[in-house]
Amino acid sequence: MFALYLVWAIWGLSWAIAALWADRAIARPAAAREWRYRLFTVSGFLALLSFGAWPRGGSMAGMPSVLFAPLWHLPAPIEWALVLLALAGAGFAWWGRLHLGRLWSAALTRKQDHRVVDSGPYAIVRHPIYTGLIAAAVATLGIRGNPLCLTGFVLFVMGYVLKASEEERFLSAELGEHVYARYRAAVPMLIPCVRR
Repeated sequence: MFALYLVWAIWGLSWAIAALWADRAIARPAAAREWRYRLFTVSGFLALLSFGAWPRGGSMAGMPSVLFAPLWHLPAPIEWALVLLALAGAGFAWWGRLHLGRLWSAALTRKQDHRVVDSGPYAIVRHPIYTGLIAAAVATLGIRGNPLCLTGFVLFVMGYVLKASEEERFLSAELGEHVYARYRAAVPMLIPCVRR
């Protein structure tokens, strides 16, 4: 459990520091277009990690212990494999972040000289950062395995699917539907080899 939380902590801290390395936005959608996915991703993330590293079956003031009761138990070697999956997911997200360079933004934005990036991890999936984070969330769910974590996982994935869809609508409008449509037709959205 500690190793899993360490992966998330290192990713989160390094991601926050790297946020300083990005170009200024020249266009962004109305804030109302962002609150929906942010509500899902943030609440999902908090529930996925169960607001902190409570022991299995533990409880929190005012929350029923059944929310923390594990639905399954995995052997230690499988849990360690899942920690490696979380690490690989965080690494894939970082690859996507580094490949975007100064075009990256936590919010929906268009930067100066913005273009469709279709190489590196963006040749595998259109949203490798979200794919990597979802892979890490799968690993977290596998290890934690309680109802609150399961709920958080569903919200987290819904949030990133909403964000990816909203981002694609925004980029299509900003960069040209015909430009983004070619990329969308050639590369899967979130899961390699699964077209959408």
